[in-house]
Amino acid sequence: MRGAMHARWAVCAMAAALAATACGGGDGGSGDSGAVLSASWGDPQNPLEPANTNEVQGGKVLDMVFRGLKRYDPVTGEAEDMLAERIETSDSQNFTITVKDGWTFSNGEKVTARSFVDAWNYGASLRNNQRNAYFFGYIEGYDRVHPEEGEQTADTLSGLKVTGERTFTVALTQKFSSFPDTLGYNAFAPLPRAFFDDHDAWVRKPVGNGPYLVDSYTRGSQMSLRTWDDYPGPDKARNGGVDLKVYTDNNTAYTDLMAGNLDLVDDIPAAQLKNVGNDLGDRYLNTPAGIIQTLAFPHYDDDWNKPGSQKVRTGLSMAIDREQITDTIFQRTRTPATDWTSPVLGEDGGYRAGLCGEACAYKPDEAKRLIREGGGLPGGKVTITFNADTGSHREWVNAVCNSINNALDDERACTADPVGTFADFRNRITDRKMTGPFRAGWQMDYPLIQNFLQPLYYTDASSNDGKWSNEQFDDLVDRANQETDDARAVDLFQQAEEVVRDNMAAIPLWYQNGSAGWSERLSDVRLNPFSVPVYDQIKVG
Repeated sequence: MRGAMHARWAVCAMAAALAATACGGGDGGSGDSGAVLSASWGDPQNPLEPANTNEVQGGKVLDMVFRGLKRYDPVTGEAEDMLAERIETSDSQNFTITVKDGWTFSNGEKVTARSFVDAWNYGASLRNNQRNAYFFGYIEGYDRVHPEEGEQTADTLSGLKVTGERTFTVALTQKFSSFPDTLGYNAFAPLPRAFFDDHDAWVRKPVGNGPYLVDSYTRGSQMSLRTWDDYPGPDKARNGGVDLKVYTDNNTAYTDLMAGNLDLVDDIPAAQLKNVGNDLGDRYLNTPAGIIQTLAFPHYDDDWNKPGSQKVRTGLSMAIDREQITDTIFQRTRTPATDWTSPVLGEDGGYRAGLCGEACAYKPDEAKRLIREGGGLPGGKVTITFNADTGSHREWVNAVCNSINNALDDERACTADPVGTFADFRNRITDRKMTGPFRAGWQMDYPLIQNFLQPLYYTDASSNDGKWSNEQFDDLVDRANQETDDARAVDLFQQAEEVVRDNMAAIPLWYQNGSAGWSERLSDVRLNPFSVPVYDQIKVG
C-alpha cells in the first residue's frame, strides 16, 4: 500500500476556516438499540447497484448496506481490511486476494470469492452500462469486456480468476501500487446470486452484506433502513435503523429539525450558518472533509473547446471573489481553493497550496483582458447550471454570478440556471446537455490524490462530466499509478494537476467542510472523512 498517499486526519482540529467545530454528540450512554432515527436525504440518480452509483446520496445508502474488501476508517480515512483477510502481491500488478470466512449476505447466502468476481465482471460489462465501469479499467481484459468502440467480445475480465471458495486473483495491465487502497470504494462491493437471478426484484429491494437492510423505498418520499441483527461485522449498528427522508430544499430540512420533526441534517443551509451555533449549541458539527467545489465546463461543446477558450475559462476564474463569497455566504465554513485536491491530503499526500496561482486570485482587470483575448464569452454571456434542492447552491451560484458581473462591468454577463432536483441535474449532465459551466463538487471516494484527478479529468473517466481530454495529463497519471515510490508518484500526479491548471479544465472554487446538526434524541454523531454521517454508531434516546 502507498501509505504516504493517505489523508492525514487531525480529529476535531481547529482551523481558521471553520466557524465552529465539534467532536460529535458525546457519549449518550447505551441508547435504545431498537430506536430509529430520521435523517435528511435526496433521491439517488440511479438504482442502487454498487457499480452504478457515483454520487453522494446513493453512496450514503451503499455505505450502510454493503461492506467490501476494504473499509475507510471513519476517523482517520485509512484503508483497512474488512472482508479481505489478505491482499498479496510481489510486483504491484498481480494480486492474490483471500476473503474472510464467516461473512454472509442478509439473505443468508455466503460471501465468497465468486461474490466479488461476479460483481466486478458485471460492473465492467459494456452491456450493463454501469457508471463506475471505469474503475475496473486496469484489470486485464477490460478492453474486450468494455471496448471504446463496437460491441464487447468477452463476458468476463480475463484478469479475474476464482482459485478457491475464498480466494481469487487479479491481474492488472500495468503496475498499480495503490490498487488495494481503492477496494473500499462501493464499486468493488460483492453481490449475491439474487442480484443476477432476479435483478428487477433486487433493484426494488437491494440485498447486501452491511449492518443495515433496505426495508422500503418510495421515490420522492423516504427510504427506510433497518438494522440487520445477524450482521457479522465488528461495526454493528447501535440503533434500530434510519429513515432517510427526501428533501428538495435543505432549508426545509433544517426547519423540520428545529421543529422536532427530523433527527439529523448533514447539510446545514448557508442561510442558517449565522444562527446554527445558537440554535443547536453542541449539537452542531463542522469539520474539514475531502470535498472540493468546482465549476466544470462542457468541453464537448465547440464554444468551450475552441482556440482561446482556455483564456476565457481562466478569466472567469479570476472574476470570482472566493474570499468574499466564503466569508459572506458560508461564514468561513469554506476555504478558497488554490488547487484541485483537498488540504486533508496533506503535503505528503499531494495537496499543494497555491498551485493555481494568480488564476485563482480575484483580478477583475486581468479577467477582462483574458476573456477579451480568448474571443469573449460565448454569445456574450455564461449561464451556470446547478441543482437547487441541496447544498445552498442557489446562494453561492448567485454570488459567483454577481462577482463575475461586477468584475466584467456587465450585469448580464452571468446568469444562474437552477434545476429542481439533483437527479434531474445529473441526468442533464449524463446526457451531455450542458452548454455552459455547471456545478461539479467532488467528494473523494478514497483518500488518495489520484482520486481527485483521474476520475474527473482522465479521458473518458467515470466522473469526467465535461469530457475534457489531454494526452499529457493521461500519460502523467499512467506513470504515477505505476510508481512504487511514494514521493515520485505524488510528484507525477502534481505534474498532471499542473496540466489541469494550465488548461483550466475546471475552475476550483473552495474546499468544503462537512456539517451536521441533530436533535436531542441523538448522541455520538460524527462525520467520516467523506463528510457522511457514521450512521451505525449513532445512539438514539
